[in-house]
Amino acid sequence: MEPKEFPILEFDPEKKAIINPDHFFKGVETPEVCIFPFYKKVINNLVDQNILHEIGHEKSLVLDPLPLYKMSHKGKSLAVVTPGLGAPFAASMLEFAIGMGCRKIIAVGSCGVLDPSIPADHLIVPSSAIREDGTSYHYFPPSREIAINPNMQTVIKSYLDKKNIKYLQGKTWTTDAFYRETPEKVKFRREEGAVAVEMEAAALAAVADFRGVSLGYILGAGDDVSGLEWDHRNLMKSMGFHEKLFWLAADIATTLL
Repeated sequence: MEPKEFPILEFDPEKKAIINPDHFFKGVETPEVCIFPFYKKVINNLVDQNILHEIGHEKSLVLDPLPLYKMSHKGKSLAVVTPGLGAPFAASMLEFAIGMGCRKIIAVGSCGVLDPSIPADHLIVPSSAIREDGTSYHYFPPSREIAINPNMQTVIKSYLDKKNIKYLQGKTWTTDAFYRETPEKVKFRREEGAVAVEMEAAALAAVADFRGVSLGYILGAGDDVSGLEWDHRNLMKSMGFHEKLFWLAADIATTLL
């Protein structure tokens, strides 16, 4: 490797690292298709209802064991892993899911909108992510943005079209620092074509590409950060919508089997 101006740009394509996922994770009859929901409360409710059943977990020195669940939906077996918050955590949980045997993943989460005309809870299917995170640069060569798997985009959009569910397709902006979404930066990202901001999409797309698996993404429009002041739009009162989005992802996941 040759040194770059900034260390984050020193990408190494070597697949084998000193520590590898296969040191820890072994497939245990894990479903091929996995739902990757960013809604811990929804997951807890499904566990309480005996819909999700733990079949494995990732051990952690600082957190409770991080479970891999299995569920049956429409006669199909699906895996479910919750990715936590932020690019590094989400990337490690995707590595876990892949290591356990998942090959097709549908991530569902929330985002801030950069356009006030996008209503709360409106669906967004990201086409690409602007890479202002740090994690994606460990998995994908330096670039301004990274595409979300086009085949998975087609699957998701086809299902939504079939069900007459409205959605917006567009570019998202992945950041590591939601307290640093300044008005000037929001304006700049909007000029680049971004319609949403979140904290994981670029990293998840990079991990999926690096590991040779398919990743699709659905975002639910949450708060509005397009103005000079934050409009939370009752962000914390969307539990019902989050549940609906989970089941929508489950419906789409069954079409991949």
